[in-house]
Amino acid sequence: MSVKSAVLAAAAVIALTVPVSAQTKVPVGHLADYSGATSDVGVPFGQGVADALAYINKTGGVAGSQMGVETFDYGYQVPRAISQYKKWSGRDKVVAIQGWGTADTEALITFIAKDEIPYFSGSYAGQLTDPNGSGEKSTKAAPFNFFYGPSYSDSLRAMLQWAAEDWKIKGGSGKPKYVHMGANHPYPNAPKEAGEELAKELGFDVLPAVQFALTPGDYTAQCLTLKDSGANYAYLGNTAGSNISVLRACDTVGAKVQFMGNVWGMDENAMKAAGKAADGVVFPVRTGAVWGGEAPGMQIVKEVSKISDATGNAYRPVHYMSGICSAFYMKEAMEWAAKNGGISGAKIKQGMYQKKDWVPAGLEGVCVPSTWTPDDHRGTTTVAIYRAKVSGATEASVDELVKAGTIKLEKVTSIDLPRKKEWLGW
Repeated sequence: MSVKSAVLAAAAVIALTVPVSAQTKVPVGHLADYSGATSDVGVPFGQGVADALAYINKTGGVAGSQMGVETFDYGYQVPRAISQYKKWSGRDKVVAIQGWGTADTEALITFIAKDEIPYFSGSYAGQLTDPNGSGEKSTKAAPFNFFYGPSYSDSLRAMLQWAAEDWKIKGGSGKPKYVHMGANHPYPNAPKEAGEELAKELGFDVLPAVQFALTPGDYTAQCLTLKDSGANYAYLGNTAGSNISVLRACDTVGAKVQFMGNVWGMDENAMKAAGKAADGVVFPVRTGAVWGGEAPGMQIVKEVSKISDATGNAYRPVHYMSGICSAFYMKEAMEWAAKNGGISGAKIKQGMYQKKDWVPAGLEGVCVPSTWTPDDHRGTTTVAIYRAKVSGATEASVDELVKAGTIKLEKVTSIDLPRKKEWLGW
């Protein structure tokens, strides 16, 4: 059985067993992509969420109550997400949801606000960060949307700042050329305008965007376009699966570009799959430690991992650990709610505002300090930038490759962005 198959099987067990034993307890929805266009990263993130929720139940639940968790694989299809939401908000009366994609999360903003259901997404679109719709370029208020980590826009802003300095360090002459790459879809497009505006301010020559689908394919034509354009820095807005195809094609045609991946655009699995073509890609990492790293909170992470891997041997990519953080922030907000009037959506939302520079108990060094306020749902504007390093053949397992040092995540820098009002919700 492949690693992905094992993960999917474990997720299915959790999805089937947890609701049966806890359906009458605290109802929680978990929307995941285990089979759709973004399942390459949806599987590890969703498994991290599912394992964390099961671990929380196993170790006492929330303020002594068990969660009734239903995990639903919507295959990255917005209509299925909306249909499932109607079930959760209607018959099931969930108090909170762990969600996933940008298109479906944005489609549900108004619904969850009306129903007062906190929605902790795997989408980090800037639009979700403005609870009151007060930002200069906000399109709507998102009072019940939360996510863990910097927004797509802020991550890109930080990487562009790094790129501007990188250009100088490398002795580049003239204006560096920047291009946005990805599908014509809400997720890759979420930071496009914000990134291009800052790129211009930083002195980049912004080129026309290059589009490629969310699914793997032959992207030789796009890479030839990229090569002919003379681009120096390119943002990969898709998830890792299709990015791998682009990296391989661009390596083949000799497109010498510094690629900057979005947070879902690169991970250890993608480094193995892309091989030497992934070497040098920079991308943001949301956690203070990666698998095998030293941090006090890794002890709990390892215990959570055993929920779906009793052996304790499975390698968990960065997305898995981010899923754990998302679940534990929700858990602690629920605990505050339980002590302050009862576990309801409105109270959970209030619970998200109670701490500054907040790290869930026991996850020190793993989850980065975050602060949400009634006026600003940017949990953090600090962006840790890492570089993918691939130094040899990648036929072995990810765990073996990491242990051998063939692939590794190298921290490049950490950039603290200003919390600009004009960037709220954008």
